[in-house]
Amino acid sequence: MSARILSLHIYPLKSCAGIDLNESPIDRAGLAWDRRWMLIGADGFMTQRQWPAMALIRPALTAGALRLSAPGMPDLDVPLDGSGLASEVEQVGVWKDTIAARRESEEAARWFSEFLDTPCRLYKVDTAASRPAKLDWVGRWLEAHPELAGSFAGDHYFGFADGFPLLVANQASLDDLNARLQAKGAAAVPMDRFRPNIVVQGEWEAYEEDHTAMIEAAGVKMAFVKPCTRCSIPDIDQRTAQRNEEPGRTLSAYRNLELGVVFGQNAIVDAPAGARLKVGDGVEIELDF
Repeated sequence: MSARILSLHIYPLKSCAGIDLNESPIDRAGLAWDRRWMLIGADGFMTQRQWPAMALIRPALTAGALRLSAPGMPDLDVPLDGSGLASEVEQVGVWKDTIAARRESEEAARWFSEFLDTPCRLYKVDTAASRPAKLDWVGRWLEAHPELAGSFAGDHYFGFADGFPLLVANQASLDDLNARLQAKGAAAVPMDRFRPNIVVQGEWEAYEEDHTAMIEAAGVKMAFVKPCTRCSIPDIDQRTAQRNEEPGRTLSAYRNLELGVVFGQNAIVDAPAGARLKVGDGVEIELDF
């Protein structure tokens, strides 16, 4: 089965715009710099579900900073070396998990509060944080795949992503969805609606990821431990922050599985020291039959 990495993406600030990459370091926590920052407001962590304008906050990585831009706002540089962080470590919530994090500067808090028109603060994952991937799903996969389990043993700590270090999507599945949308007169949607880290293209049929145990690229193994259930964010245009009814309405008509409406696969990672993934890397696919 011949396939390749079509694209790589990180989302340094949870639920804001992504960065398209040609290559990236990767370890058991996922792609470097993915979901290392998060906004927290009066009701907890913030996402596009309630604040669609977060899609318009665009990050870039410079030599020493996470540079953030948004319409009508001056650029904001957040130091990568942690020099702007508060000294105290706090426990912040992501769904049912808690994770150690530290607040960024008051300047950052004012910037986001002004743009989103609500009081909020910017947090960064602490260097000593230890939030593991969902143990029930990881354990279930390990039990089902004893012949593959050895290299995935141990902890899989990661940052502010919803539940796992990595999200992998199949381009053929998006092509199938877009064919269904266009057949009913709706516009096709880009892959950024689903916010994956890795998009794979090749001899991988639409939704064959549902029946894939793991993939491997450049010596990096990625075990598919849980299908990704989708919320309303794919209905938000990532370029305009406008809400729509699609593709959620169409997707829910044929991808509403036992877990919910599913698109993409959450993965844990086994990567050798210094591993890197590149666009164009060949992908080996281990089907789960």
